[in-house]
Amino acid sequence: MTTRTPRWRRTSPVSYFLLATITFLSIFPFYWMFVVASNTNAEISKSPPSLVPGGRFLIVAKKVMNAEGVFFNSALLNTFIVGISIALAQVMFSAVAGFAFAKLDFKGRKSFILFVVGTMMLPSQLGIIPLFMLIKNLHMIDSLLGLIVPALVTAFGVFWMRQIIDAQIPNELLEAASIDGASVPRIFFSIVLPIIRQSSFVLGLFAFLAAWNDYLWPTIILQSPKHFTLQVALTQLKPMYGLDYALQMGGAFLATAPLLILFIFVGRRLVSGVMDGAVKG
Repeated sequence: MTTRTPRWRRTSPVSYFLLATITFLSIFPFYWMFVVASNTNAEISKSPPSLVPGGRFLIVAKKVMNAEGVFFNSALLNTFIVGISIALAQVMFSAVAGFAFAKLDFKGRKSFILFVVGTMMLPSQLGIIPLFMLIKNLHMIDSLLGLIVPALVTAFGVFWMRQIIDAQIPNELLEAASIDGASVPRIFFSIVLPIIRQSSFVLGLFAFLAAWNDYLWPTIILQSPKHFTLQVALTQLKPMYGLDYALQMGGAFLATAPLLILFIFVGRRLVSGVMDGAVKG
């Protein structure tokens, strides 16, 4: 006996067309970056422009890596260090705070979480001046620590982990562990962290991507080219005279390629982690 596919799960040609269109619109900007980076200015400036990749990409990539005063390789390493440090810190601190807000009973808990959520409504640009003064007094100007320390924990991360822990971990499980003699740190590290590891991975990935793409704050506090992150280094890819579209797009493509490779490997885990806790059952 064959079972009929529910109507809501059936696909139609319109669905495939919409998916194909969205996929094309998502991929085309990256393809266009590669096309520009592999052609000459003359090919790029033609009307209509060439939509076929040229044969100069390796030459352009070498120019990007060896561009004077840019230190692209150093910027790539700096960005990895900053991104991974921020991702690990946000996962740990946000998970600890989220666990406290979700499962521990202490005075003022509701007021504190409302305050944390309220800070998400303020534009981050409003705090740049006092944050710059604080980082300057801590002697972290023109250092990677000046990028890492302000991003060790975020209101979004705390709220995210609080919601995930509240949805995924029943109180009965924690009460049983407490009756067996487990302390709060033991409960957190042995029970809570293993259960929320998928969602923690997603939060860490979001933090890594935000650090990778951050431009405003690194531009403000970084002064030495050897301390530049990728987004700051890309602004230095300018010839002394005229415009070199291939050089700039080549740098942008090389800065984006690691994220594309990362998404290929972790895309499934990203979707699974986002859906974790979406349905409470």
